[in-house]
Amino acid sequence: MDNGDVRIELVVFDMAGTTVRDDDAVNICLQRALAAGGLTVTRDQVNAVMGIAKPVAIRQLLERHAGGGYATDAKVSEVHADFLHQMIEHYRRSPGIEPMPNAEQTFNRLKSAGVRVALDTGFSRVILDTILDRLQWKTTSMIDATVASDEVARGRPHPDLILKAMALTGVTRSAAVAKVGDTPADLEEGAAARCGLVVGVTNGSHTADELTSFPHTHLMSHLGQLPRVVLGHAMEAAR
Repeated sequence: MDNGDVRIELVVFDMAGTTVRDDDAVNICLQRALAAGGLTVTRDQVNAVMGIAKPVAIRQLLERHAGGGYATDAKVSEVHADFLHQMIEHYRRSPGIEPMPNAEQTFNRLKSAGVRVALDTGFSRVILDTILDRLQWKTTSMIDATVASDEVARGRPHPDLILKAMALTGVTRSAAVAKVGDTPADLEEGAAARCGLVVGVTNGSHTADELTSFPHTHLMSHLGQLPRVVLGHAMEAAR
């Protein structure tokens, strides 16, 4: 993955738990929506599918823990609609919605160095836009592109979200892309896209121990450590 002779031109960041303070709300809301649909699951069971497109995650949880016959299209749609409602209300009204520590400073540091910044997410566009509105990121010059899971054929762990972010920002080589996220699905997505850097942050949904067995070039405790890695990679490429 780490191609030291290619300068990083684009960093693709996950949102909830990586650049947006989450307080485990995705996990909690997904548990509640599943419980309303008749399935009780644990935090760890939900965490195992964190980061992937939510209809896919819901279907996988229903199939694994309630039996394949329960995971009908109607049931998936019912649970997903409940989850969407809960998440939109959370991101509109919860007092704790804010950027993760060092997120905006990191965006600005990368942009000032000529590196493009994109956000991708396992959320659908309606939730993504709710977050952008709440944080006033929709019109900011810090972010060059955003991609939601319902805008590509395949969500994580497939590379489609990153490939669309590349197309939107004019970056043609995946080795010139860094992927940053807090879930195994983020890391697998970066590996599938053959990104030059695949970075796990450990102050979100997963710990360093939980991420270490998944593909990565770096694990770091917060986003403030990222510019040094990305821009150091660029300096190596220039030598």
